[in-house]
Amino acid sequence: MIIAVDGPAGAGKSTVAKILAQKLGFLYIDTGAMYRALTLKAIEKNIDTKDTASLVQCAANSDIDLKVNKDGALKIFLDQKDVTAQIREPRITKLVSDISKVKGVREIMVALQRRLGQEKDSVLDGRDIGTVVFPEADRKFYIDAKFEERVRRRYKELKETGFNITMDSVASDLRNRDKIDSTREHSPLKKADDAIYIDTTDMKIKEVVESMLKEIKNEKSQIPACPAGRQILPNPK
Repeated sequence: MIIAVDGPAGAGKSTVAKILAQKLGFLYIDTGAMYRALTLKAIEKNIDTKDTASLVQCAANSDIDLKVNKDGALKIFLDQKDVTAQIREPRITKLVSDISKVKGVREIMVALQRRLGQEKDSVLDGRDIGTVVFPEADRKFYIDAKFEERVRRRYKELKETGFNITMDSVASDLRNRDKIDSTREHSPLKKADDAIYIDTTDMKIKEVVESMLKEIKNEKSQIPACPAGRQILPNPK
């Protein structure tokens, strides 16, 4: 079974996708982390983000792997080296959208994501999972939140990780990523027509996961599922 979870940066899709995979006993594939790992390598090799040929070659010659520890923590390996912490640095965030929009890079990464996802029941999160990577996914979700809330969440995440960053810089980075991700020529960020839209702005993580589990249970039990394009909105406060 393939569960696709898409959405913009800071919406919480990685958090809920990881928990969802744990509860279902599925493999969790963080596709964004894979692009981050490649971005790290490009930076280390001093490859210009406009040098698409070199970026594609870099992707083709990279060994990117995901491993889940016994405690459930996802580890990202680049050429057999654990880069889990490094790929979350602001320098990676600033460039990952520029690198991930390259057609040749995406083709290589999508092939890898499909191979990983077909090995066992999986939950994948990203920006084009339900539209490009697995358009025939058993269940599709589009996780979103108001821009101000996404900025707050990303700022909190970075501060807790120890990065010295301002709210304004986070907002600027997110605004730039949104523009690149949604307007890029190849595999732009968009909601699949049959994806369930979830506005997480005023929802707790537990509430989001429970909503998703309910929909997946309907699918697995062959109970009539919700109509395509259904929305799950925040509870009134």
